[in-house]
Amino acid sequence: MNRYLVVILFFLTLPVTGADLTRYVDPFVGTGKTGNTFPGALVPWGMVSVSPHNDIHAPSGYKKGAPDIYGFGQTHLSGMDCPELGGVVLMPTVGKIEPLPEKWRSEYDQESASPGFYQVHLKTWDVLAQMTASSRVGVTRFVFPSSKDSANILIDLGHRLTDDPVTITSFESHVKIDDDMEVEGSTQSGDFCSTYAGNKETLYFVIRFSKKPIAVGTWQDGQVGTDMEKTGRNIGAFFRFSTAGAEPVVVKVGISYVSVENARLNLETEVKGWDFDGVRADAKKDWQRELSRVEVSGSQEDKLKIFYTALYHMLIHPSVFSDVNGQYQGMGHSGIRTATDYTRYSVFTLWNTYRDLHPFLALFYPEHELDMVKSLTEMAKESGWMPRFEMAGNDTQVMVGDPVVPVIADTFLQGLDGFDSASAYDALVKSLNPDDNHIYGGLKSLAQYGYIPKNDDSKDRIWGSVSTTLAYAYDYWCLAQMAKQMNKDDDYKKFIHLSGLYRNLYNPVSGFLQPKNRDGSWFSPFDPLATEGDQMWKGSGGPGYVEGNAWQYLFDVPQDLEGLKMLLGGDQAFVDRLQECFDKNHYDPTNEPDLTWAYLFDEVPHEEWRTQKEVRDLMDKNYTLGPDGLPGNDDGGTLSAWYVWSSLGFYPVCPGSNHYSIGTPLFRQVVIHTNKSFYAGGLLTIKSINNSDRNRYVHEFLINGEPYKKSYLQHDQLTYGSTLVFQMDSESVK
Repeated sequence: MNRYLVVILFFLTLPVTGADLTRYVDPFVGTGKTGNTFPGALVPWGMVSVSPHNDIHAPSGYKKGAPDIYGFGQTHLSGMDCPELGGVVLMPTVGKIEPLPEKWRSEYDQESASPGFYQVHLKTWDVLAQMTASSRVGVTRFVFPSSKDSANILIDLGHRLTDDPVTITSFESHVKIDDDMEVEGSTQSGDFCSTYAGNKETLYFVIRFSKKPIAVGTWQDGQVGTDMEKTGRNIGAFFRFSTAGAEPVVVKVGISYVSVENARLNLETEVKGWDFDGVRADAKKDWQRELSRVEVSGSQEDKLKIFYTALYHMLIHPSVFSDVNGQYQGMGHSGIRTATDYTRYSVFTLWNTYRDLHPFLALFYPEHELDMVKSLTEMAKESGWMPRFEMAGNDTQVMVGDPVVPVIADTFLQGLDGFDSASAYDALVKSLNPDDNHIYGGLKSLAQYGYIPKNDDSKDRIWGSVSTTLAYAYDYWCLAQMAKQMNKDDDYKKFIHLSGLYRNLYNPVSGFLQPKNRDGSWFSPFDPLATEGDQMWKGSGGPGYVEGNAWQYLFDVPQDLEGLKMLLGGDQAFVDRLQECFDKNHYDPTNEPDLTWAYLFDEVPHEEWRTQKEVRDLMDKNYTLGPDGLPGNDDGGTLSAWYVWSSLGFYPVCPGSNHYSIGTPLFRQVVIHTNKSFYAGGLLTIKSINNSDRNRYVHEFLINGEPYKKSYLQHDQLTYGSTLVFQMDSESVK
């Protein structure tokens, strides 16, 4: 049977749960402090996300509590550290056309949001703004007051989300008013987190209105005119209407990264009429379907809200990149391509998401994960290299190591081999080959010294010599597992050896994985608590480390924890150092290498209770409701994924191993509907007996009624229709 028919049948047979799970989602969670999420409207993995801009320097364009709204953009990033995208900004006003943000901004109140819907009242203009979306089309309804000849909808193309005042001057836009009811054009953005990469993308759009305007025009550099077409910087267009009291004007925006024609095709295919409420209802159905794959019961409502909001944030990125006809912009501007048997995805924040988001998608949303891996594989064919941190068809080269390796290897080893795995493997080997490799910095030095020196002179771009060495060691281990599965014995032996190079950076005197110079001497002065100094910018990390310090990378060896325990002096020394991290607050819940720490106690017999204690403490302390409900940048769903995994009672400490360390479940029962076209089991049921805030320790664990003594689960145990039962108690089992 055709795989896509099987997937469709799977969706049709998903149970219709009696509970409306979308009511447990609060899109405002993470919009305060540094969570950098956004509250706007989108569907799962949607290309479009219509969301307010109240802070154009915020990574998502939005910070809860900022006083004024400047408009509503059509594309956004969730939980990132740098601003990007945010183009094609719509803003309603009343009165004179004012082509400057400081003149058209508005105070606001009455904000609300739910999956697929956002609304706000613009107090300055007394306009109710409501947003919803399909995958590639944003739909906005502006409800104007009675306004004879003075209700305006501005299309701002001069502003997108960026914090670089220099590179923004290189972004240009084009707008053309086709007729009274339609406007088309394009706008550029780029330079995510790194101007050295020079990444730039062009977003094409077609906009249509439900009501005929009485006047149209354009502006440039603050000068309003009647020209029907403009090209350049600081441009925009306006449409003026005459409205009765509480009269709505609906605006549809189709987008594409290929062409105006495709933007128009996307619009006409996905949203044919002007039924705003119908589009909103469809968006809600999409979210209900995807959230219903994980059905939770037997918990307080606040915990359900935290859980389903986290799951919601996990289903935003990567995002759809191909149009309804399958076309997309090839990697590195390599030309227009067509995805004939898959959906092309974009926004791969791989250094973050390889750790837990992609393993989750591979296990519970495999049809999407497979298309994501196909996307990555095709990117390598188109550009010659696997991406490190892809954004709208560009590799921004943000972060370190080769984080695409664990994503592809883990997906392949989970049995999702319906992609060109041979080509993917060859591309991964190339990316970790030090010869003629200027993409992945430090590999030449790693091959020469067995580590990347702190005083490296290879002229490669190197950030965090210790962190990058550890990352490559793990990448080689993942590649070794893939080679073993593909019966490439010589490759396996080579890569498994390289995976142990991290040992060359262990200093038995300091007891840390420490920076080392080219001559073999240890870098000094060495401060294991230093969090600044590796690069010029604040937060870059202590010397030798990426966004962290020596404590936060001491345990970043998921592929060889047995070897690490030996270096540290054995089981008890390992436990003591690990416990010290928590007791002395070295653990950072926002730093990705730290995410596994609480689960590492499982590596020592009879110390599993420490995992259960620390995991539950971390869930309670760092994840709450409200705008400050995330401990830090969600990083494309990574921090949210930690919470979801931990709530289920297990976590992928080492993607590529097909092992999941057992923790402590949060809910009395979870039923997960696995995709039978990929995994035969159909259901995974997780039950916990006598579970409560106090009863957080696992007294006994059973699989399908049989006692289970190991501290980890295997992949097959989660895909063959198993029932996991946790018997909980208030006393730890030591």
